[in-house]
Amino acid sequence: MIIKNLNFSFGTSVIFDNVNLIVDSNDKVGIVGVNGAGKTTLFKLLLKELEPNSGSINIGKNVRVSLLPQVIEALDSEETVFDYLLSARPIKELQNKLKDLYEEAANEVDSKKQDKILKEIGNINNKLDYFEQYSAENILLKIISGMSIPMEILEMRLKDLSGGQKSKVAFAKLLYSKPEIILLDEPTNHLDDTSRNFVIDYLKNYKASVFVISHDISFLDAITNKTLFIDKRVHNMTLYDGNYTKFLKVKKANDDALEKKASMQDKEIERLEKVISLYTNSSGKRKRMAQDREKKLKKLYDNKIELLDEYKKVNFDIKIDEESGKFPLIVSNLEFSYNNKIKLIKNLSFTLNKGEKFLIKGENGVGKSTLLKLIMNILEPISGSITKHYKTKIAYYAQEQEELNFEKNIIDNFLEYNASEKEIRSCLSKFLFTGDDIYKEVKTLSPGERARVCLAKIALSGANLIILDEPTNHLDPETQEIIADIFRKFKGTMLVVSHNKHFIKNLDIDRVLLLPSGKIKFYDDKVLE
Repeated sequence: MIIKNLNFSFGTSVIFDNVNLIVDSNDKVGIVGVNGAGKTTLFKLLLKELEPNSGSINIGKNVRVSLLPQVIEALDSEETVFDYLLSARPIKELQNKLKDLYEEAANEVDSKKQDKILKEIGNINNKLDYFEQYSAENILLKIISGMSIPMEILEMRLKDLSGGQKSKVAFAKLLYSKPEIILLDEPTNHLDDTSRNFVIDYLKNYKASVFVISHDISFLDAITNKTLFIDKRVHNMTLYDGNYTKFLKVKKANDDALEKKASMQDKEIERLEKVISLYTNSSGKRKRMAQDREKKLKKLYDNKIELLDEYKKVNFDIKIDEESGKFPLIVSNLEFSYNNKIKLIKNLSFTLNKGEKFLIKGENGVGKSTLLKLIMNILEPISGSITKHYKTKIAYYAQEQEELNFEKNIIDNFLEYNASEKEIRSCLSKFLFTGDDIYKEVKTLSPGERARVCLAKIALSGANLIILDEPTNHLDPETQEIIADIFRKFKGTMLVVSHNKHFIKNLDIDRVLLLPSGKIKFYDDKVLE
């Protein structure tokens, strides 16, 4: 991939300013930068969903680029999971076309036309070889197994899958489709440990380019050999050799060296200005000295190092309007299934204690998000009960951020709260939304920015029970650290679903509910293994 003089803006908001970049065809590139820096915008440019204002992006002729987006929205059809996966390689269509071409070639008497048909036959055979027509189905079954997709869901309709299952199935289809360039936007958000390990191994050995936007540091370290840093402050990109951890070390060393050089510059400027001030009004040798120092000072100013401001970071605390009762939530003999088929939740019972941090753990598709939706009355159980203490006030962070109204602007998403515009603005400013930012439509925000809006709503809610469904999925590592610290200090009760081991370890979890078994254990790090 070659990027030349790339410029792109949304209105007056500059995203990329004169970017030049070369990426080799088999590089595995981690793309990093703060939320809103332009990571997803770069993907849209590569997919040609957006056009540069000027400059060019050259990825080669007839190169297939495939994306796994952060949020899977299109899997609501009647098609079965297996048919959907199988369609990723157009083998049947190519074989049928090849059969027609052979018949056409046999009946064609014009040698030039026949040569043209034979050339097309050669091209299709090359494509069939690329898609490994004779071993393709076995390859698909290996991917299905490696991604821990249960065989029983292969005949299910796409529309009946849970959010986590849809994400996993979409990921499996992308891997099976064998594109020349893979774009992954937060790919580990919905992966359990087994499928995550399979994906790491698969991508490390993939014979093509992979570009990954991820806040999962260990995932980036495992698969990438290059790191592309998008700097929101200067609207540019820099490609570093090595994975994310190596990038941090190299970047810190570069930044430290630059700071040291800038400090030496400042000291030299101060020294020269003193000499000039002292001898400017003198005569003879001293005046010439002042004039010489003025020339040196001008040269220094012409080449002065301008250090960039540090990124602002999320900073907030969560206040509780009223304490809950001793048991904020009691779940008794709960059962649930989608469309009255296989029971996803069976005879589940547990009680939340006031002030505890309670983790729900399990593989994808076992009902973690479903359980939270049952608690929030988004879904209705088949049987059993969910009892909330009359003083229980809940704030809910949904995995797919569906608690936000995407058609409204940011501030209008806070109208449900009995708060003044000044209070809402104050809260939003802690989440880096200032000035006219609050009038941006939610649908125009990056997933990371939407995550900050969701967290701002939690901070302003006054809730004494916070329910979090994968809250770190769209947040940069620095922000993850900050919210882990804040949630750890939260005096209320927390119910958490998260695959992020680093985040979990920082929360001071008390107990863990293991699904689908329904067993409850006291927390220790071994639970995460």
